Amino acid sequence: MSLNLFLCLSWLLSAQAALETNTTSTNTTATATNTTTSGFMVSKPGCPLKCGNLTVPYPFGIGVGSGCSIGSWFEINCSTASNPPKPLLGSLEVFDISDTQVRIKNTVASNCYNQSGALIHQNTAWTKLGDSPYTFSDTANKFTVIGCDDFALILGSEGRNFTSGCVSLCSRSVDVLDGYCTGIGCCQTSIPKGLKMYFASLSSLGNHSKVWGFDPCSYAFLGAEDSFKFNGVSDFLDPNFRNRTMDSVPVVLDWVVGQSCSEDQKLNTLACQQNSYCADLDSGFGGYLCSCNKGYEGNPYLSPGCQDINECINCDSNNCDVNAICINTPGSFNCTCAHGYYGDGRRDGHGCIKQVSQFPVIKLSLGLSFGFLSLLIAVTLLYFSIKRRQHIKLREKFFQQNGGLLMKQQISSNEGGLESSKIFTAEELKKATNNYAEDRILGRGGYGVVYKGIVPNQRIVAIKKSRIMDETQIEQFINEVVILTQVNHRNVVKLLGCCLETEVPLLVYEYVSNGTLFHHIHKSALSWLSWDHRLRIAAETAGSLAYLHSAASKPIIHRDVKSANILLDDNYTAKISDFGASRLVPLDQTQVTTLVQGTLGYLDPEYFHTSQLTEKSDVYSFGVVLAELMTGKKPLCPERPQEERNLATYFILSMKENRLFQILEPRVVREGTLDQLQTVAELVKRCLKLISEERPTMKEVAMQLEGLRKFTKHPWVHQQGQEESVSCQEESVSLMSETSDLYTVPLSPYNTGGIVSGQYSLDSQTIFPANSPR
Repeated sequence: MSLNLFLCLSWLLSAQAALETNTTSTNTTATATNTTTSGFMVSKPGCPLKCGNLTVPYPFGIGVGSGCSIGSWFEINCSTASNPPKPLLGSLEVFDISDTQVRIKNTVASNCYNQSGALIHQNTAWTKLGDSPYTFSDTANKFTVIGCDDFALILGSEGRNFTSGCVSLCSRSVDVLDGYCTGIGCCQTSIPKGLKMYFASLSSLGNHSKVWGFDPCSYAFLGAEDSFKFNGVSDFLDPNFRNRTMDSVPVVLDWVVGQSCSEDQKLNTLACQQNSYCADLDSGFGGYLCSCNKGYEGNPYLSPGCQDINECINCDSNNCDVNAICINTPGSFNCTCAHGYYGDGRRDGHGCIKQVSQFPVIKLSLGLSFGFLSLLIAVTLLYFSIKRRQHIKLREKFFQQNGGLLMKQQISSNEGGLESSKIFTAEELKKATNNYAEDRILGRGGYGVVYKGIVPNQRIVAIKKSRIMDETQIEQFINEVVILTQVNHRNVVKLLGCCLETEVPLLVYEYVSNGTLFHHIHKSALSWLSWDHRLRIAAETAGSLAYLHSAASKPIIHRDVKSANILLDDNYTAKISDFGASRLVPLDQTQVTTLVQGTLGYLDPEYFHTSQLTEKSDVYSFGVVLAELMTGKKPLCPERPQEERNLATYFILSMKENRLFQILEPRVVREGTLDQLQTVAELVKRCLKLISEERPTMKEVAMQLEGLRKFTKHPWVHQQGQEESVSCQEESVSLMSETSDLYTVPLSPYNTGGIVSGQYSLDSQTIFPANSPR
């Protein structure tokens, strides 16, 4: 069965009605005065403070061109077409304004199906903030997908180039849990900081035909995480879910003013008034916020600035002792003991002590001083001694926590089977990497950072430092390390040992110097990659995978076979690497159920659908690598024509239509024999079968490739072949946990300046001019 994703692009602008009701006034507008409003919620003198139930503080202001705001981006249009009046930021309805954020009304994308799986109702939405001083809040918002048969992608192409996704699956209504968005009926994912435009695609894996009885519709939206609660199956069956969500879940925008603190200060245009400070925001687009200094309150953007707080008026605002006198100072206060008392006057200090006589006080002070000095010296000596012991105990704790005792037990019970492996100390690896210097970094990935190191025997190694370690998986981790150290194959990167004395374990591999096969196929201009070399590398890789599947002490499924995980040594010998996603398979089992993990473009479709991992999943991924070697094309490239984007599908279609030699790399056509090319192409076709049982084993693949290498070469040149140049920036998305590959979604035709929100069924509009000042 082929995966048919019906992508429906929807630009989302999420928001919630978080209205702040003023119970002391029913007027639709009000004018700010010093006597009625305090703190940040103050408008510019002579300007209205409220639009309906919304309080509009400076630097925002009510009225377009009224001069009540700091600039055109902060003008609130108070529409009287509704009752109460509706506050609008451009065309976006505003529900709340705080000193750092704005909450605006939401739109929700939805797809609804009939019982036979036909799409009967569709709503889409999109959002674009353009050059405005607003970005979608990465801390307050979550991208949410609701449904039991759905997959959604969210793409940002302004501010941040960003692609992520969420899969929400369930087959029975009883499996759905209220209040949990963990992928069963409800899925949530985060967005990056600085996002200014996004759109989402909402798709169904089976058009809801199998779950229609309790889930006829699916929904996707971006909104405030604290405002949404998943109500389980009742949300699926609620015909008012979309409208209810738009009215209750807001989109949260972060806002800033100006360019930067230093630039505006040079131009004498700094928005921060007296008794306040300026703080640059790390949004990637400049801008800053102003805040009152400690001990001051008010609106830091509005002249004359923040006002001093008189802490002495209220005892709860100061910590002066009951026998002390509070004296207010600008931004602070002092506590002075009353006559007849001594001390610092503070409740959190010595307070105020009644004086009895001067002589005992002096003696007590001297005694305390000398005692404190002696104690300080003793504590200092004791501190350094304890610190050293703690350092030793901490390493012992990490060693035991990371399964060190289990590792030693496994090594001793293997009767010399692990003599080539070693448990390294933390100091050895720290010295080997020059204290993990930046210039020693070989690469970064989803699981951690890899450093180049030189161990005491002058051997160059690669040291992998993981990001996190799940303590519940310690036993499995140690067992896998023991198994991998016993893997001895010339085409598998050797695991030399590990270090368990650090917070997360460090793995030490042999160093492979010539980069990845992916780099040599797609980015290198070297001419060494002939057809013979390609065939040799394919045979070596197939042989190593066959060894892992059938010849290792316990079968190992790599689970992430791709050209980026095939390294080349000094002699361009292939070595398969990166076992971070690999799984050991018990000898009495042929498949294991796992969380779907891998790289799009190489991922086995049957494994994606069923979560049943078998060695045939590696066979499918190897088939994609083999097609990559023959064509020189990337597995996924959205900038290619529609039918050519997925290399696996395109390769099989080209064979079916007798167009194979048109897609092969010209050099491959020139150097390979006709029999070789046709045989390898048929082998690729068999490896890419959608049903795993119809694929060959890796042992069969390896034997056939080795046989082809022995054929006599008769170069056959395709006269009409022509060098193809494909310029494509590869964007891909990693499922669940891997972040090295991203799947690219094409940009929307609405990618223009300005803050924009709308639905495809309505007329889109740009609500601010792209060149408006901030």
